[in-house]
Amino acid sequence: MDDRIGKIAYSKAGRDAGRPFVVIEVVNEKNVLLADGDLRRIENPKLKNIKHIKITNSVANEVLAYLVKGEMPENHIIRKNLKQIIKG
Repeated sequence: MDDRIGKIAYSKAGRDAGRPFVVIEVVNEKNVLLADGDLRRIENPKLKNIKHIKITNSVANEVLAYLVKGEMPENHIIRKNLKQIIKG
């Protein structure tokens, strides 16, 4: 499993610039799938070029636990993890 999965990423470009997301899946060396549980729900994640995001060292642990088990976390879990990490 890629070490970027479960990490918090901020969009640097596009309409969603500055918005936090969780890395759900690494598609290839250039692209990742992102979700925030709100505008970009887990059912329809955003495909984003790695050049257009800033991946932080913060990890959404609950989301990562689901992904490691091979399950998709519910949107409220993603929102809760993002809120906890952003507010500190």
